[in-house]
Amino acid sequence: MKFSPLFWPIQLKGKIIYILDETRLPQELVYIKAHHYRQACKAIKDMKTRAVGQVLLVMYIFLQLLKQGRGKELANVAAEINKTRPTLSFKSLTDMVLSWSNGKAPLEKCILGFLEGLKYSRLAQAEESARLLKDGDVVLTHCNISGLMPLIAAIAKKQRKTIKFFATETRPYMQGSRLTAWELKRAGFDVTLITDNMVASVMSLKKVNKVIVGADHLALNGDIANKIGTYQIAVTARYFKIPFYVICPPPSDKKSGKEIKIEIRPDKEMLEYRGLRLAPKGAKGYYPAFDITPGNLITKHIRMEIKR
Repeated sequence: MKFSPLFWPIQLKGKIIYILDETRLPQELVYIKAHHYRQACKAIKDMKTRAVGQVLLVMYIFLQLLKQGRGKELANVAAEINKTRPTLSFKSLTDMVLSWSNGKAPLEKCILGFLEGLKYSRLAQAEESARLLKDGDVVLTHCNISGLMPLIAAIAKKQRKTIKFFATETRPYMQGSRLTAWELKRAGFDVTLITDNMVASVMSLKKVNKVIVGADHLALNGDIANKIGTYQIAVTARYFKIPFYVICPPPSDKKSGKEIKIEIRPDKEMLEYRGLRLAPKGAKGYYPAFDITPGNLITKHIRMEIKR
Protein backbone atom coordinates (compact mmCIF):
# COMPACT_ATOMS: atom_id res chain seq x y z
CA MET A 1 0.00 0.00 0.00
CA LYS A 2 1.34 3.43 -0.95
CA PHE A 3 1.79 5.85 1.94
CA SER A 4 1.46 9.61 2.01
CA PRO A 5 4.81 11.42 2.55
CA LEU A 6 3.25 12.67 5.80
CA PHE A 7 2.90 9.13 7.18
CA TRP A 8 6.66 8.92 7.86
CA PRO A 9 8.04 12.42 7.26
CA ILE A 10 11.46 11.91 8.87
CA GLN A 11 14.40 9.88 7.56
CA LEU A 12 17.95 9.30 8.76
CA LYS A 13 20.45 8.83 5.96
CA GLY A 14 23.97 8.31 7.21
CA LYS A 15 24.43 10.96 9.89
CA ILE A 16 21.95 13.46 8.45
CA ILE A 17 18.27 13.73 9.42
CA TYR A 18 15.94 14.66 6.57
CA ILE A 19 12.79 16.48 7.76
CA LEU A 20 9.81 17.02 5.47
CA ASP A 21 9.12 20.75 5.67
CA GLU A 22 5.35 20.72 6.11
CA THR A 23 5.20 24.52 5.99
CA ARG A 24 6.21 24.41 2.30
CA LEU A 25 3.35 22.11 1.28
CA PRO A 26 1.45 21.90 -1.00
CA GLN A 27 3.59 24.07 -3.26
CA GLU A 28 6.84 22.17 -2.69
CA LEU A 29 7.87 18.77 -1.37
CA VAL A 30 11.09 19.83 0.35
CA TYR A 31 13.23 18.21 3.05
CA ILE A 32 15.32 20.10 5.60
CA LYS A 33 18.74 18.65 6.41
CA ALA A 34 19.58 18.55 10.12
CA HIS A 35 23.26 17.87 10.76
CA HIS A 36 22.97 18.62 14.49
CA TYR A 37 20.32 18.11 17.17
CA ARG A 38 19.92 21.89 17.59
CA GLN A 39 18.77 22.16 13.98
CA ALA A 40 16.29 19.34 14.58
CA CYS A 41 14.97 20.98 17.76
CA LYS A 42 14.49 24.25 15.87
CA ALA A 43 12.44 22.38 13.25
CA ILE A 44 10.15 21.20 16.06
CA LYS A 45 9.80 24.69 17.58
CA ASP A 46 9.12 26.24 14.17
CA MET A 47 6.49 23.57 13.36
CA LYS A 48 8.34 22.48 10.25
CA THR A 49 7.13 19.05 11.29
CA ARG A 50 4.34 18.25 13.75
CA ALA A 51 2.25 15.47 15.22
CA VAL A 52 3.85 12.08 14.55
CA GLY A 53 6.69 13.78 12.67
CA GLN A 54 7.87 15.32 15.92
CA VAL A 55 7.77 11.96 17.71
CA LEU A 56 9.82 10.43 14.91
CA LEU A 57 12.25 13.32 14.94
CA VAL A 58 12.90 12.90 18.67
CA MET A 59 13.89 9.27 18.09
CA TYR A 60 16.00 10.08 15.06
CA ILE A 61 17.84 12.76 17.05
CA PHE A 62 19.02 10.06 19.45
CA LEU A 63 19.94 7.73 16.60
CA GLN A 64 21.94 10.53 15.00
CA LEU A 65 23.82 11.11 18.26
CA LEU A 66 24.77 7.44 18.40
CA LYS A 67 25.95 7.47 14.78
CA GLN A 68 28.01 10.58 15.54
CA GLY A 69 29.64 8.85 18.52
CA ARG A 70 28.11 11.31 20.97
CA GLY A 71 26.24 8.90 23.22
CA LYS A 72 27.49 10.66 26.34
CA GLU A 73 25.35 13.68 25.47
CA LEU A 74 22.02 11.84 25.64
CA ALA A 75 20.83 13.45 28.89
CA ASN A 76 21.73 17.00 27.81
CA VAL A 77 20.06 16.55 24.44
CA ALA A 78 16.96 15.07 26.10
CA ALA A 79 16.69 18.23 28.22
CA GLU A 80 16.85 20.40 25.08
CA ILE A 81 14.18 18.33 23.34
CA ASN A 82 11.87 18.65 26.35
CA LYS A 83 11.95 22.45 26.02
CA THR A 84 10.60 22.52 22.47
CA ARG A 85 6.79 22.06 22.72
CA PRO A 86 4.81 22.03 25.99
CA THR A 87 1.49 20.47 24.90
CA LEU A 88 2.95 17.56 22.94
CA SER A 89 5.21 16.54 25.80
CA PHE A 90 8.31 14.58 24.80
CA LYS A 91 9.43 13.83 28.36
CA SER A 92 7.97 10.33 28.42
CA LEU A 93 9.81 9.59 25.16
CA THR A 94 13.13 11.01 26.29
CA ASP A 95 12.86 9.31 29.69
CA MET A 96 12.19 6.02 27.91
CA VAL A 97 15.29 6.43 25.73
CA LEU A 98 17.44 7.31 28.74
CA SER A 99 16.19 4.22 30.57
CA TRP A 100 17.07 2.08 27.54
CA SER A 101 20.59 3.53 27.56
CA ASN A 102 21.09 2.02 31.02
CA GLY A 103 19.72 -1.38 30.02
CA LYS A 104 21.34 -4.51 28.66
CA ALA A 105 20.08 -4.26 25.07
CA PRO A 106 21.88 -1.91 22.63
CA LEU A 107 20.19 1.49 22.59
CA GLU A 108 20.03 1.64 18.78
CA LYS A 109 18.19 -1.67 18.69
CA CYS A 110 15.67 -0.41 21.27
CA ILE A 111 14.98 2.77 19.30
CA LEU A 112 14.59 0.92 16.00
CA GLY A 113 12.25 -1.54 17.71
CA PHE A 114 10.14 1.36 18.99
CA LEU A 115 9.95 2.91 15.51
CA GLU A 116 8.88 -0.40 13.98
CA GLY A 117 6.21 -0.75 16.67
CA LEU A 118 5.04 2.80 16.01
CA LYS A 119 4.63 2.08 12.30
CA TYR A 120 2.55 -1.04 12.90
CA SER A 121 0.48 0.72 15.56
CA ARG A 122 -0.38 3.53 13.12
CA LEU A 123 -1.43 0.95 10.56
CA ALA A 124 -3.63 -0.70 13.20
CA GLN A 125 -5.26 2.65 14.02
CA ALA A 126 -6.03 3.21 10.33
CA GLU A 127 -7.55 -0.27 10.06
CA GLU A 128 -9.69 0.25 13.18
CA SER A 129 -10.86 3.62 11.84
CA ALA A 130 -11.80 2.12 8.47
CA ARG A 131 -13.89 -0.56 10.23
CA LEU A 132 -15.97 2.18 11.86
CA LEU A 133 -16.94 3.59 8.48
CA LYS A 134 -19.75 2.51 6.16
CA ASP A 135 -20.03 2.75 2.40
CA GLY A 136 -21.10 6.28 1.50
CA ASP A 137 -19.92 7.94 4.73
CA VAL A 138 -18.67 11.52 4.57
CA VAL A 139 -16.02 12.23 7.18
CA LEU A 140 -15.23 15.65 8.60
CA THR A 141 -11.67 16.08 9.82
CA HIS A 142 -9.73 18.93 11.42
CA CYS A 143 -6.00 19.65 11.20
CA ASN A 144 -3.94 16.70 9.93
CA ILE A 145 -3.29 13.18 11.23
CA SER A 146 0.08 12.68 9.52
CA GLY A 147 -0.84 10.48 6.58
CA LEU A 148 -3.60 8.44 8.22
CA MET A 149 -6.62 9.90 6.40
CA PRO A 150 -5.63 8.67 2.91
CA LEU A 151 -4.59 5.37 4.48
CA ILE A 152 -8.02 5.01 6.14
CA ALA A 153 -9.68 5.78 2.81
CA ALA A 154 -7.47 3.26 0.98
CA ILE A 155 -8.28 0.50 3.49
CA ALA A 156 -11.99 1.33 3.27
CA LYS A 157 -11.75 1.15 -0.53
CA LYS A 158 -10.33 -2.37 -0.26
CA GLN A 159 -13.37 -3.17 1.86
CA ARG A 160 -15.52 -1.91 -1.05
CA LYS A 161 -16.53 1.23 0.79
CA THR A 162 -16.46 4.64 -0.86
CA ILE A 163 -15.64 7.41 1.62
CA LYS A 164 -15.67 11.17 1.02
CA PHE A 165 -14.09 13.87 3.17
CA PHE A 166 -14.68 17.42 4.33
CA ALA A 167 -11.57 19.12 5.72
CA THR A 168 -11.51 22.35 7.69
CA GLU A 169 -8.86 24.89 6.72
CA THR A 170 -7.57 24.72 10.32
CA ARG A 171 -6.44 28.26 10.81
CA PRO A 172 -4.04 29.90 11.34
CA TYR A 173 -1.50 27.30 10.16
CA MET A 174 -3.87 25.95 7.50
CA GLN A 175 -2.93 22.30 8.05
CA GLY A 176 -6.29 21.21 6.72
CA SER A 177 -5.94 22.98 3.41
CA ARG A 178 -2.18 22.64 2.97
CA LEU A 179 -1.78 19.07 4.25
CA THR A 180 -5.01 17.08 4.60
CA ALA A 181 -6.67 18.25 1.39
CA TRP A 182 -3.34 17.91 -0.44
CA GLU A 183 -2.64 14.33 0.64
CA LEU A 184 -6.21 13.14 0.12
CA LYS A 185 -6.40 14.64 -3.37
CA ARG A 186 -2.91 13.32 -4.15
CA ALA A 187 -4.12 9.82 -3.24
CA GLY A 188 -7.19 10.18 -5.47
CA PHE A 189 -9.91 10.64 -2.84
CA ASP A 190 -12.85 13.04 -2.82
CA VAL A 191 -12.19 15.99 -0.49
CA THR A 192 -14.08 19.25 0.04
CA LEU A 193 -12.42 22.12 1.87
CA ILE A 194 -14.41 24.35 4.22
CA THR A 195 -13.48 27.22 6.51
CA ASP A 196 -13.41 26.54 10.24
CA ASN A 197 -16.60 28.54 10.85
CA MET A 198 -18.70 26.42 8.46
CA VAL A 199 -18.82 23.26 10.59
CA ALA A 200 -22.23 23.80 12.22
CA SER A 201 -23.81 24.77 8.92
CA VAL A 202 -22.34 21.75 7.12
CA MET A 203 -23.55 19.42 9.86
CA SER A 204 -27.03 20.95 9.89
CA LEU A 205 -27.27 20.33 6.14
CA LYS A 206 -26.29 16.67 6.75
CA LYS A 207 -23.31 16.92 4.42
CA VAL A 208 -21.15 14.93 6.88
CA ASN A 209 -22.06 12.01 9.14
CA LYS A 210 -18.81 11.11 10.92
CA VAL A 211 -15.94 13.07 12.46
CA ILE A 212 -12.38 11.74 12.79
CA VAL A 213 -9.65 13.90 14.31
CA GLY A 214 -6.25 13.26 15.84
CA ALA A 215 -4.90 14.13 19.27
CA ASP A 216 -1.54 15.38 20.48
CA HIS A 217 -2.17 14.44 24.11
CA LEU A 218 -4.47 11.97 25.85
CA ALA A 219 -5.17 12.29 29.59
CA LEU A 220 -6.03 9.32 31.80
CA ASN A 221 -9.71 10.31 32.01
CA GLY A 222 -10.11 10.43 28.20
CA ASP A 223 -9.76 14.19 27.73
CA ILE A 224 -7.64 15.11 24.72
CA ALA A 225 -5.60 18.08 23.55
CA ASN A 226 -5.69 18.67 19.82
CA LYS A 227 -5.39 21.54 17.38
CA ILE A 228 -7.38 24.59 18.44
CA GLY A 229 -10.92 24.30 17.12
CA THR A 230 -11.34 20.61 17.90
CA TYR A 231 -13.41 21.30 21.03
CA GLN A 232 -16.06 23.33 19.21
CA ILE A 233 -16.35 20.62 16.55
CA ALA A 234 -16.92 18.00 19.26
CA VAL A 235 -19.63 20.13 20.89
CA THR A 236 -21.33 20.67 17.53
CA ALA A 237 -21.09 16.97 16.63
CA ARG A 238 -22.77 16.07 19.93
CA TYR A 239 -25.60 18.53 19.18
CA PHE A 240 -26.21 16.95 15.77
CA LYS A 241 -25.71 13.39 17.09
CA ILE A 242 -22.72 12.74 14.81
CA PRO A 243 -20.12 10.17 15.99
CA PHE A 244 -16.87 11.85 17.01
CA TYR A 245 -13.80 9.58 16.80
CA VAL A 246 -10.30 10.48 17.96
CA ILE A 247 -7.05 8.82 16.88
CA CYS A 248 -4.96 9.05 20.05
CA PRO A 249 -1.43 8.51 21.31
CA PRO A 250 -0.95 6.39 24.45
CA PRO A 251 -2.25 8.19 27.57
CA SER A 252 0.15 10.34 29.57
CA ASP A 253 0.32 10.60 33.34
CA LYS A 254 -2.04 13.62 33.37
CA LYS A 255 -5.25 12.86 35.24
CA SER A 256 -7.39 15.16 33.11
CA GLY A 257 -7.23 17.83 30.45
CA LYS A 258 -6.97 20.48 33.15
CA GLU A 259 -3.40 19.31 33.79
CA ILE A 260 -2.31 19.55 30.15
CA LYS A 261 -0.31 22.70 29.50
CA ILE A 262 -1.60 24.57 26.47
CA GLU A 263 1.04 26.07 24.21
CA ILE A 264 0.49 29.74 23.37
CA ARG A 265 2.14 30.43 20.02
CA PRO A 266 3.47 33.89 18.99
CA ASP A 267 0.59 36.15 17.93
CA LYS A 268 2.54 37.00 14.77
CA GLU A 269 1.63 33.55 13.44
CA MET A 270 -2.03 34.58 13.49
CA LEU A 271 -1.60 38.19 12.42
CA GLU A 272 0.55 37.28 9.40
CA TYR A 273 0.63 34.44 6.89
CA ARG A 274 3.76 33.76 4.85
CA GLY A 275 4.85 37.36 5.20
CA LEU A 276 1.45 38.85 4.37
CA ARG A 277 -0.01 41.07 7.08
CA LEU A 278 -3.62 40.02 7.80
CA ALA A 279 -4.48 42.51 10.53
CA PRO A 280 -3.86 46.23 11.04
CA LYS A 281 -0.74 47.31 12.87
CA GLY A 282 -1.33 47.54 16.58
CA ALA A 283 -4.00 44.82 16.62
CA LYS A 284 -3.25 42.08 19.13
CA GLY A 285 -3.49 38.36 18.54
CA TYR A 286 -4.14 35.42 20.83
CA TYR A 287 -3.13 32.00 19.53
CA PRO A 288 -3.48 28.98 21.82
CA ALA A 289 -2.29 26.19 19.53
CA PHE A 290 -4.48 23.56 21.20
CA ASP A 291 -7.73 23.18 23.09
CA ILE A 292 -9.05 20.49 25.42
CA THR A 293 -11.93 18.26 24.33
CA PRO A 294 -13.59 16.49 27.29
CA GLY A 295 -13.64 12.71 27.06
CA ASN A 296 -17.44 12.59 27.43
CA LEU A 297 -17.80 14.23 23.99
CA ILE A 298 -15.75 11.51 22.32
CA THR A 299 -17.63 8.54 20.84
CA LYS A 300 -14.53 6.36 20.64
CA HIS A 301 -10.81 6.71 21.35
CA ILE A 302 -8.78 4.89 18.71
CA ARG A 303 -5.71 4.40 20.86
CA MET A 304 -2.16 3.72 19.86
CA GLU A 305 -0.60 0.64 21.43
CA ILE A 306 3.07 0.11 20.68
CA LYS A 307 4.34 -3.42 21.25
CA ARG A 308 8.11 -3.82 21.16
